[in-house]
Amino acid sequence: MSDYDTQADTAADDALGASAEVREFLGGAYDALVRFHHRLRDEGEVRGLIGPREVSRLWERHILNSAAVVPFLAGAQSVADVGSGAGLPGIVIASMRPDARVQLIEPMERRTTWLTEVAEDLGLSNVEVERGRAEEYHDAFEVDAVTSRAVAALAKLARMSLPLVRRGGEMVVLKGRNVAQEVDPARKVLRTFRAAEPEILEGPTVPGVEATTVVRIRRG
Repeated sequence: MSDYDTQADTAADDALGASAEVREFLGGAYDALVRFHHRLRDEGEVRGLIGPREVSRLWERHILNSAAVVPFLAGAQSVADVGSGAGLPGIVIASMRPDARVQLIEPMERRTTWLTEVAEDLGLSNVEVERGRAEEYHDAFEVDAVTSRAVAALAKLARMSLPLVRRGGEMVVLKGRNVAQEVDPARKVLRTFRAAEPEILEGPTVPGVEATTVVRIRRG
């Protein structure tokens, strides 16, 4: 990608982030997520959180993509984000749902350091950062909903996530367009937890931005 293309992408992404539509969609979380955007832009690549080509597309590819899951978590008062990484979607969820307790589960120390810094910087008192793999917390707590983004195939993700979900709660994850191909290989794991049939849903955000694919699975 040329410098010209990168500058054009950055300008377009900045315009999107400043738009009235994004302000309306993010509501009271807007100012915090602008600050999050700035930190990702300034530090994300250097700290190994995002790739160099993602810096110029943060609003569309990352922040809005993550925010698309929030409407599906409306009834959840406790959320765990598995493999939280840069805080996508965990930090976005915590910003948009200050009434919910959000636990960010991440095994890498440099990433948990980042998550702790960002949560403090944004004043997110509802965030708890947990260093470790999801499996290490299977007997430690249960939450209303577990989410994740670009972590693993659905079968592996279900093994990691469903033990953290209370009975009647949900696994609500952001996946790629071809996730339907992952459903059959995951059925054995889903039966183990008496989980319902996965729902493959569209998560729209603002006009002109592609909807995110969301998979919702209720634990029986």
